[in-house]
Amino acid sequence: MTQFNIAISNCNSVDCAEVVLTKGTLNIKYGPNGLGKSTLAKAIVSKIRGDGGLQDLVPFKHRGNAEAAPPQVEGIDSLASALVFDDDYVQQFVFQKDEVLKNSFDIFIKTPEYVAAMVAIDSLLSGIKQALTNNAEIEQTITDLKELRDAFGKSKPGSIPKSSKIHKAFGTGNKIENIPVALKPFETFIRSNEPSKWIAWQIKGNDFLKLGDTCPYCSTALAGEGQKDTALAVEKEYDATAVGHLNTLKAVIERLGKYFSEKCRENLEKVTKTRLELTAQELSFLTGLKAEIDGLITQLEGLRAISFFSLRDVEQISARITPLKIDLALMDKMDSEDTRSITDPVNAQLESLLSKVGELTGQIKKHKSKIKKTIESNQASINAFLKSAGYKYTVEIVPEAESYKMKLVHRDLVGHLETASKHLSYGEKNAFALVLFMYQVFSENPDLVVLDDPISSFDKNKKFAILHELFKGKASLNGRTTLMLTHDIEPAIDVIKSTKDVFQASKPSASFLSSRGGVVREVPISKEDIQTFGKVCKANIAALQDPILAAIYLRRDYELRDDVGLEYNLLASLFKGRAVPTLQSKTENRDMTSEEKGAAEASIRQEHLPGFSYDALVAEVNDVNCIRAKFLATDVGYEKIQLFRVFNIDHDDDVIRKFINESYHIENEYVMQLNPHKFESIPEYVIEECVRLLPMAS
Repeated sequence: MTQFNIAISNCNSVDCAEVVLTKGTLNIKYGPNGLGKSTLAKAIVSKIRGDGGLQDLVPFKHRGNAEAAPPQVEGIDSLASALVFDDDYVQQFVFQKDEVLKNSFDIFIKTPEYVAAMVAIDSLLSGIKQALTNNAEIEQTITDLKELRDAFGKSKPGSIPKSSKIHKAFGTGNKIENIPVALKPFETFIRSNEPSKWIAWQIKGNDFLKLGDTCPYCSTALAGEGQKDTALAVEKEYDATAVGHLNTLKAVIERLGKYFSEKCRENLEKVTKTRLELTAQELSFLTGLKAEIDGLITQLEGLRAISFFSLRDVEQISARITPLKIDLALMDKMDSEDTRSITDPVNAQLESLLSKVGELTGQIKKHKSKIKKTIESNQASINAFLKSAGYKYTVEIVPEAESYKMKLVHRDLVGHLETASKHLSYGEKNAFALVLFMYQVFSENPDLVVLDDPISSFDKNKKFAILHELFKGKASLNGRTTLMLTHDIEPAIDVIKSTKDVFQASKPSASFLSSRGGVVREVPISKEDIQTFGKVCKANIAALQDPILAAIYLRRDYELRDDVGLEYNLLASLFKGRAVPTLQSKTENRDMTSEEKGAAEASIRQEHLPGFSYDALVAEVNDVNCIRAKFLATDVGYEKIQLFRVFNIDHDDDVIRKFINESYHIENEYVMQLNPHKFESIPEYVIEECVRLLPMAS
């Protein structure tokens, strides 16, 4: 199988790292927190995407140093795309206000098969589309018709409200065309291109004109008879807003003129230039015109909206589209050659479509059926996971006006949760997000899938349920190059050892990552490396030459087996440096007798450490230089911590103290784990603290 040997350097705390990925398989990289796993993920993804993100990973120690080597990633030039699951993904894409996952339509429905079916349907509708779209004249005509329609306001049939723009513009006569005699001196301004602006400007001066007989704009004396009254009369005769409506509607009517019949144009000319208030007959004419405009807009927009989505839920498609034919014989006010130049081609295309309505109906039904199967399959897979993981939620993919969206449902609630993020716990959000991410991978088909610590926050059952869904479910990531970074060993245990047969299709491999001095090293994990700690202890007891180090694992072995008799007490006394070993139990706490000590030594020599001598080893334990030398000589963090404990130094940091005294001594160990002699699992900062506090040689 193809392997990617990836070299990463100068990225945040990582000076250098070498990581191996096998193409088309699940690659688990397990390591403790703080060694730079997320940095490795960001570096790899930034290199693949070429988004400049590598520069954000410049180590602090190199910032401001132009000569420092830049962040680099080598070995993945053949990878062109990547998708990443991390906290940012959960925040940015999952649990949107009106759908569970952003772009859920593209991810769950819009498959290549879906696209092909839509192309076939659109080809049948192409004649109508071409007749109505990408035509600037038709677009402008529809826009103008809507503006004229809206000018009539929301009226009952046969009436025009006085609050409407058209009534304000023409209801009391067109005073732009019919300027009162007294205001003839202002004719140039009233009949300008934008008379409403001049009228508004002129009226603003009236408040100041009332203060005296001088023009408030030019300071000219208004000495002539009636001059002041003439200026004030503009406000009495004209309303700037109404004039603005009139001017706008006049321009719209002029643009639409060719689409009206000759008789309609004559009547419009009469109505829009009338000197007096509109008569009942004129109002009747306008309401009739509005009705025809409404009808034509409805027809044109109905035709323009024909698509799979508009016909998706229609039982009789022919019955839906036949009434969309535009019959200008029933719209005498709109019946002109120019109108027919638009409607005749559209009607011809509609007739052509009706001749193929059987084929169209079949294509739509077939497409709906496939979409239904896709929805049911995706829902069933996700909901099966949610059920197996113990969640009380399900998802539904529901139709929207021009799409489909995934919604969240709780079994105790009728209807959808519109704000899912408010109701889900942190773990529930992550579990949902992981499964939804998997479907996004199916949709986008990236070269590399990165799972950055995806399941560490879950309990054991949910971890397995998620792993199963990702790498064993009906839809899974099998066959994809997947990098899983985690500080939780359980995925490796499940996939490599305890349930390995379940995950064989993903061809999994696991490695252990450790970091010392900015250098990240990778050690492959085999099935044999995952052992009970009892087996780990026995292996190290047999392999180690140093009796003190071997005794560390032997004491732990007795402890794990809850065999806390003479042998355990002898070893416990050894590491406390007691010249005379003690025997401690629930009922007594005393010095061992020489017979008890001898019996314990003999048992240890016979079963585990042939050369074991308590007195010789306790002398070493009490020799600071000796233990210090052993501490410095071993490269194994676990052994360093156990040797450091011999000094009985109390650290002032509770977290460090707990780590040294408990975390790798008694508590928090999995039943199955890695041999700490081979896999460096102790964080570097803990070792550094031990080194800092190490007693000086005497």
